[in-house]
Amino acid sequence: MRPIRFKFSAKKALAAIHWMLCEQQRVDLHTILKACYFADVEHLNRHHRPVFGAIYRAMKFGPVPIEIYEMAKGDALWLAELGIDRYPWDLSGYHVILRDNELPNTDALSHSDMEALRHGFEKSLGMDFNERTAATHGHDWQVAELGYMKYEDMIEDTIQKDKIVDYLRDNSRRIKI
Repeated sequence: MRPIRFKFSAKKALAAIHWMLCEQQRVDLHTILKACYFADVEHLNRHHRPVFGAIYRAMKFGPVPIEIYEMAKGDALWLAELGIDRYPWDLSGYHVILRDNELPNTDALSHSDMEALRHGFEKSLGMDFNERTAATHGHDWQVAELGYMKYEDMIEDTIQKDKIVDYLRDNSRRIKI
């Protein structure tokens, strides 16, 4: 059976991390990664597509969107695709710190993306490390058994779930994130 896979949007991830840092200026990695997870799950369930389309790994302290983690750490891997020389932040220990005064370009994020991101960021900020970890150790994380998580497991159990999963299995690779 074909898994649900989306094409990751580095532009949305850049805009989201930059926006979060403009809101707080210094945010720990765990908060950023869980905010993105909360946003993706909320958007997936409301609009049948995630915000970012990242590949999620079930790690000890919860889901990690691999590509967003790479970007937040400052890995150069995504710079060429983004057409930039450096990220507008630095990593210091476990904290991502805003480097520039430049405002984020959120044009890549739709209204519904921003709504989900705001909600995910507020939710993540409102919890301590242990609460965020516990909140992200749901069914989707558990069935991944510290492996890669599946979008199909992030979709809420509703009467429409099978139809949504079938649609996304057939179309996720072509959906513009």
